[in-house]
Amino acid sequence: MQNIDTTIVNTIRILSAEGIQKANSGHPGLPMGAAPMAYELWANHMKHNPDDPNWINRDRFILSAGHGSMLLYSLLHLFGYGLEIEDLQNFRQWGSKTPGHPEYGHTVGVDTTTGPLGAGFATGIGMAMAEANLAAKFNKDGYKIVDHYTYAIAGDGCMMEGITSEAASLAGTLKLGKFISFYDSNKITIEGSTDIAFTEDVGKRFESYGWQVLTVEDGNDLVAIGKAIEEAKADLNHPSLIIVKTQIGYGCPAKQGKSSAHGEPLGADNLVETKKNLGLPVEKEFHVAEEVYEHMKALQEKGKKEQQKWEELFNEYASKYSELAKEWEVWTSKELPVDLLNDEDFWTFDKKPSATRVISGQVINKLTKRIPNLFGGAADLAPSTKTYMNDKGDFSAEDYSGMNLHFGVRELAMSAMGNGIALHGAHKPFISTFFVFSDYIKPSVRLSALMKLPVTFVLTHDSIGVGEDGPTHQPIEQLASLRSIPNVVTFRPADPRETAAAWYYAVSSKETPTAIVLTRQNVPYYEESEKKALKGGYVLVDSEKETPDMILMASGSEVEFIYESAKKLKEEGIDVRVVSMPSMDIFDMQSEEYKESVLPLNVRKRVAVEAGATFGWHKYVGLDGEVIGLDHFGASAPGARVFKEFGLTTENVYEVAKKIYNK
Repeated sequence: MQNIDTTIVNTIRILSAEGIQKANSGHPGLPMGAAPMAYELWANHMKHNPDDPNWINRDRFILSAGHGSMLLYSLLHLFGYGLEIEDLQNFRQWGSKTPGHPEYGHTVGVDTTTGPLGAGFATGIGMAMAEANLAAKFNKDGYKIVDHYTYAIAGDGCMMEGITSEAASLAGTLKLGKFISFYDSNKITIEGSTDIAFTEDVGKRFESYGWQVLTVEDGNDLVAIGKAIEEAKADLNHPSLIIVKTQIGYGCPAKQGKSSAHGEPLGADNLVETKKNLGLPVEKEFHVAEEVYEHMKALQEKGKKEQQKWEELFNEYASKYSELAKEWEVWTSKELPVDLLNDEDFWTFDKKPSATRVISGQVINKLTKRIPNLFGGAADLAPSTKTYMNDKGDFSAEDYSGMNLHFGVRELAMSAMGNGIALHGAHKPFISTFFVFSDYIKPSVRLSALMKLPVTFVLTHDSIGVGEDGPTHQPIEQLASLRSIPNVVTFRPADPRETAAAWYYAVSSKETPTAIVLTRQNVPYYEESEKKALKGGYVLVDSEKETPDMILMASGSEVEFIYESAKKLKEEGIDVRVVSMPSMDIFDMQSEEYKESVLPLNVRKRVAVEAGATFGWHKYVGLDGEVIGLDHFGASAPGARVFKEFGLTTENVYEVAKKIYNK
C-alpha cells in the first residue's frame, strides 16, 4: 500500500507523461525524475497561496529547465491554481493554457517565462536581489514584511549554459541566501550521457562561487529532500545548490535513465507499463484519485493561512510605521507617483552641446528625486554609460538597501536579472551596457518583450562615433535588430528633451521594455525639439509651403546633419521639412492621420540618415528616396574622421538631397 505522498508524486509523473503522450510532443523525462523534489518543495516548504497567485510575499518558483513544463502544469492543477484536467489534456495545443514551455502572464501561477536554458536560473537571481533590497528598505524589528525565498529547478543543460555561471558568480558575491536552486542531476541530455561533453564537478564550481552545496543521493527520498531544503533555508549568507541525483524518465521500465526519455513521448505501451510499475490504474486516463484531491485541499489551506497571517502583520505595520506603509504603496503601484509630463524642470536642460549619454545621466538623477524605486546599474560600465544614481548607495552583500547595482562584466546574466527584478514587483529596473553589446543581452530582451516587462535598457556608444575602439565596438546592425523584436520600443534621441522623452516613455511603460540608445559624441540643443518626440517621429523644422518640396529625416546625432542641410537647401529655394525620428516603433503605433501629417504620401522626395544599417528606413523613404547609412562595418579612427570617411556629414547629406530633388 502506497502512502499518500508517494501516490501524489506518481500521479504527477503520470499526468505529465499522459499530457505529452496525448500531444505526441514534449519532454517526459524531467517531470518523471524531478516530481519528488518538486512535490516536497511545493507541499511542505514553499509559501504560496493559489487564491492569490500574485501575493507579493509568496515564495517564487522557477522551472529553469522549462522543457519539463508538464511538471509545473501538473503541480498547478493539483495545488488549485485553476488549471483543469482539460488543460492538461490540451498540452501544446492552439489556444491552450499549457504551452510547450511555461509562459508568464499566460498561465496563472507561472512566475517567469522559461525556455532558453539557464535564463530562468539567472532571472531568479534578479528576484532574490529585489527581495533583499525590499527587505532592507521596509522591514523593521518584529515586522518582516518582506521575507520569502526564490526556488528554481535547473537541469544539466542549465548548468552547461554560460548564463548560469555568470548569475551564480554574482549571487555568491552578493551572498543571496534567499535563493535556492535544485540541480536535477540525471546525467542525460538529448545526445546521450553528459559524459560526452560535461564531466566537471558542478558542486565544486558552485562552492568556488561562494554557494552552499548540498547533495541528495536518492531523488525519490522525500525526507532527504526535505532536510536539504531546510538546511538551505537556514543559511542566509550563501545561496544554495541542492544537487539531487535522479533518473530521467523514472518509472518507465523501457526508458528510465535513457536519453530517449528526454524529448519524446513514452509511447502508448510504455505508458501502460509505467502505470503498472508505479501502481496507478492502467485503464484510466488523466486520473487523480479522490484522496489525492482531498490531501491537496488541506495543503492549499496552509498557503491561505500564511497570507492571512502576513496581512494581519502588515496591518499592524501600517499602523506603527504609517510613512513606510505609504512608501510601500508607491513602490508596489504601477503608476508614477508624480506628473512627469507636466513637470517643467524635468524637461529643462542646459543648452550647451552634450552627449545624450551624459544627458541621460542627468535625467536619471532627476528621476531618483521623483521615483524612489528606480533600481539598476551597469555591466561594469556605469562611469561610461552615466547610469550611476547619486546618493542612492550601492547594493552589496554588506548593504542591500543600495539602489545602484554592480553586475560586473556579465551582460547576458544582467539582462535576465533585470527581468527578475521586474517580475518580482515593486521596482522600476534598468540595466546598461555599450550598444554593441546588446548582442549579449538580446535573448533576455526578447523574453522581456514576451513577458511584457517594463525593463529599461540603457545602451550607449551608439555608432561609429565610438571612434578609436574600432569596428568591434561600433554598432552597425544593432538598431535594426532591436527594432525587429515585437513589443520592444527602441528610442534613439537627438537632444536633451528627446532624451527626457525616452526616459518618460520608459518609466511610464507598463507592458513594454524600452531600449534607450545614446551617443558618446556631443549633440546640439534644438530649440524646436519638443514633447512630440513621445509620438516617435515629429516635425522638428517645418517647410514654409503647405506641401514641402522634400523631407529629410534622421535619428539621434544624425539629426544635426539634416538640420544643417535643410538650411543650405532652403537658401537655394528648396523648401524642406526636417523630421526627427527617435523611435520608429512608437511612430508606427500612431494613427494614419498623424503619420500622414508628418510624412505626407504626396511628397516622394525623401532622404533618411542614420549611422547604422539602412535596413528598416526604406518604408519611410519609398522607391524615390534614399537612405544614407552604413551597410558595412566601421573603422578605428577618431569618431569625427570615421563619420567623414563614411559620408555621414552635412555636406554629403546636402549633396544626396540635391540629387534626389533634381531627379
